[in-house]
Amino acid sequence: MTKKIYATMALISGISLSAASVTQNQCNAKGDDFIFAGGECIEYRAFEGDSESINFIVHGTWPEGANTLGRYGPFAETVNFNTDITTIAVALPGYSGSSTNNFTALAHEGVKNLAAKKEYVLFLGELIQAFKDKYEAQGVNYIGHSAAALMGGTLTGLKPELINNAMLVGGRYDIQKETGNKDLISMSNVLDNVSKDTNFVFVYGTADKISKPEVTTSFYEIAKNSGLNATLVKVQGAEHVDLDMTDPAVEAFTNLVSE
Repeated sequence: MTKKIYATMALISGISLSAASVTQNQCNAKGDDFIFAGGECIEYRAFEGDSESINFIVHGTWPEGANTLGRYGPFAETVNFNTDITTIAVALPGYSGSSTNNFTALAHEGVKNLAAKKEYVLFLGELIQAFKDKYEAQGVNYIGHSAAALMGGTLTGLKPELINNAMLVGGRYDIQKETGNKDLISMSNVLDNVSKDTNFVFVYGTADKISKPEVTTSFYEIAKNSGLNATLVKVQGAEHVDLDMTDPAVEAFTNLVSE
């Protein structure tokens, strides 16, 4: 059995069926690993560092209720160790112990492309801002995998001053072209609004069958031609799962935030 299958089983075995509506007072009573932001009670893991900025890690789509923090908590600790920057991994609504006040999990029966809904991306922006305020951070460094790469790219156009550095891993960047649904939104729709001061790293795996390499490589060229400061990272032989945690991706992020 491969490492990737073990990782997936570990997530699924941590599925919680207790996600529900939580008030702000109830959220505050849950302790230091929860924050009420954007109308949701969000569970997170934080590892403090020595910088005026924060690293913010967001997972992609997993089975509803999956314990994403069981996977991304240790990853946040690794990123914190490599960068000495306060690093936060969050569980989006419907994952780990996070609420479902306003939003379901990304994978939910009857729900499709939630990460490409403007209201969900703006919720993510509120969540990032809440942590920026909490830690009195001057800047935000973002790591987003898969659906979170889609959201992070879109957010840099909707809220151009919020994210300073973004590593987008195995994402999708022109959701309307892919689906034909004009009600969805992704980075291609807001590209003209993205700040030229934001730095990007686009990561793809050569064996990724979910976000195929050409999805990233073609959009990277568009981003460069639009005047964005962008770098392209190829991870040879890497599939979709674990792509954000590969050595080339971690090294690229470390270099990004140390420049």
